[in-house]
Amino acid sequence: MAYEEEHFIDSKKMVWNYSLFSNEDIKAFAAGKMNYGHERFGAHFREVLNTQGFYFAVWAPAATAVSVIGEFNGWKKNLHSLYVRLDRSGIWEGFIPRMPEGALYKYQITGIGEVETFKADPYAFFSEKNGNASVTKRFRYEWKDEVWMHERRERNSLHSPWSIYEVHLGSWMRPKKNDPLLYNSYFECKERLVPYVKAMGFTHVEFMPLTEYPYDGSWGYQCTGYFSATSRFGSPEELMDLIDELHRNDIGVILDWVPSHFPADAHGLFQFDGSNVYEYQDMRKGFHKDWNSYIFNYKRGEVRSFLLSSAHFWMGYYHLDGLRVDAVNSMIRLDFSRGAGEWEPNEEGGNENHEAISFLQLLNKTIYRDFPGVQTIAEEASDWPGITSPVSKKGFGFGMKWMMGWMHDSFRYFKKSWPERAKAQDDLSFSLMYFYDEKFMLPLSHDEVVHGKSPLLYKMPGDEWQKFANLRLLYTYMFTHPGA
Repeated sequence: MAYEEEHFIDSKKMVWNYSLFSNEDIKAFAAGKMNYGHERFGAHFREVLNTQGFYFAVWAPAATAVSVIGEFNGWKKNLHSLYVRLDRSGIWEGFIPRMPEGALYKYQITGIGEVETFKADPYAFFSEKNGNASVTKRFRYEWKDEVWMHERRERNSLHSPWSIYEVHLGSWMRPKKNDPLLYNSYFECKERLVPYVKAMGFTHVEFMPLTEYPYDGSWGYQCTGYFSATSRFGSPEELMDLIDELHRNDIGVILDWVPSHFPADAHGLFQFDGSNVYEYQDMRKGFHKDWNSYIFNYKRGEVRSFLLSSAHFWMGYYHLDGLRVDAVNSMIRLDFSRGAGEWEPNEEGGNENHEAISFLQLLNKTIYRDFPGVQTIAEEASDWPGITSPVSKKGFGFGMKWMMGWMHDSFRYFKKSWPERAKAQDDLSFSLMYFYDEKFMLPLSHDEVVHGKSPLLYKMPGDEWQKFANLRLLYTYMFTHPGA
């Protein structure tokens, strides 16, 4: 029985006591097994007692009060207070009648010691630019990619050819190179990107993160909206239309997804209700000093449900064909980029983060079960075994692993002059020693062409003719590498 059926709605109040949660939902959320959190949490259009509006639900377990503030109430505090559930789930919810679509809103959260935070909705489907505030949203899109979806299992198979074009939408074919804030929209990419990728013969496009992020000049890996397609380039429906057009041109779509860390922006997940809600409390596990960001608490069931739901949402609502899971190595190693005394071993005295490993196994089992024909790809550069082995054999269950070692070895070889290469043949042959240990994808990553590292062409030795010849040779070597 739904929660709202057990409670009387006082239609005279500004927020009605209404719920979408069943007891089974609450149990699944707490156990870390809810993959449909986006259908319960966030802002959802509903009609209650013949009145249209939006239902809100947010998890803030240490809060003493939660209100919705926004354009609709002049950003005034404490006017639209949500109800806390009586089951100690830490969920606050309520229905706001006559709440319009397209309205900016945040949660005003009062936490321990009366500390007040103003947070964007973690489950919002849309956000204002930079994600500072969330936007009430209803999806309206009719997909036209039936043929692709029907044939995807074969096209996306590891037995089929893969040639992936990695795209950062914020800089791809920028209209004015000297204006970093001017970029193509999703609609303009539909007109320009799709025919380019098709003409170049790529089978897939990999979008660097399109989950909402705060800084325009970034690659998007510091996410604040795990269910919100960034509004920089247009609406969610326009992104869906771009993906649809790629599919209708027989091009698969992969999204970079970042379950490894999140930034400290005031409107984001960090200390969401004044306490460590989404991140580990112990900063030896909870803080990435390299990226100045915070690490998800993979032990907490509600956090696992949040991340599991995010992956499920993107695969289902946006018809994605794959997820490239970022920074897996940083998730599974307690000592990642930490020196002696900066990390605490697990119960067995090792460096494995068992909580993160079990989450990744659950993620892959769930995605492959619910979306036949898709692939998950681990960005993992170490020699950790079993990344692409089945979970049933104590592996992680990924479909593929980015073979960063091959890329580094290859660059080291190809940067050398022709006479020098005779003494460095092991840089070419070494990958064949371990290639069949995993199902590898050979990348030429964005990491290698930024911050003054130069385009691939200029990594090659010699004059202009030799540079182009060497680059053709590198590409040929990549495409003919055994097993790739």
